[in-house]
Amino acid sequence: MTNYEQYQSLQLLMLGKPTLYCEHYDPSLLQAVPRAINRDPLGLSAAALPFHGADIWTLYELSWLNKNGLPQVAIGEIILDATSVNLIESKSFKLYLNSFNQTNFPSWKMVHTTLVEDLVCCSEGIVQVTLRPLSELTCTPVLDFDGECIDDQLIRIDDYIFTNSWLEGAAGAQIVSETLVSHLLKSNCPITHQPDWGSVQIRYCGPRIDREALLRYLVSFRQHNTFHEQCVEQIFYDLMRFCWPATLSVYARYARRGGLDINPWRSNTHFSPITGRLARQ
Repeated sequence: MTNYEQYQSLQLLMLGKPTLYCEHYDPSLLQAVPRAINRDPLGLSAAALPFHGADIWTLYELSWLNKNGLPQVAIGEIILDATSVNLIESKSFKLYLNSFNQTNFPSWKMVHTTLVEDLVCCSEGIVQVTLRPLSELTCTPVLDFDGECIDDQLIRIDDYIFTNSWLEGAAGAQIVSETLVSHLLKSNCPITHQPDWGSVQIRYCGPRIDREALLRYLVSFRQHNTFHEQCVEQIFYDLMRFCWPATLSVYARYARRGGLDINPWRSNTHFSPITGRLARQ
């Protein structure tokens, strides 16, 4: 469990502070959060991560001016590799994208190139960018995670303080290969304490995980203050530690805020995440 208040770098973030909105391109608005802040307390080394994965961002409010001054709009998808030194702080990302609004770009390609260069510089990692015109997305369906939903259990819960102790003894004797889903994931921004609502998919092969214990564990994030990406890594780490799966993939898709949604996944095996939006996105 990370004590974010001890990190001076987080106190410098624009998150939670009054902010002027810049409408002209300014890459200095992007702010980084070192992934080590969460990984160091877990004993995770950047040189030997127990997973691979990415943070998938959807940009719903992306606009700029073409060379003639005509506004352009697109839906963007950013895939930031989990091996990057930094994650990107979401409010700064929103402010950065807003700075495109009154800026002329000669082509869509130049917008793409600019995004890649700036995000690579901020994250110090591998970044993929896709820009799509709205016409490509008009018939895109709302998707759902495949797997067994564990939410409709007749259990009483009165403790919402994060603890991984719910997973102690949760691994059964039977070896299974299954996918479990919960839409009850909620954590809070570590700076503003605003709620982050998510759905999580857990795909694994190994000792059968007790459904009640897993749901209680996931619900215990409800008052926990952490970034989206770090929440997923915590879940992956705890499941590996207490339930010993041979293979494990954890994928969360969060409700959008400020025109952005963040969808991190971590896996120690081959995994192809769905990239369409869920009902709350």
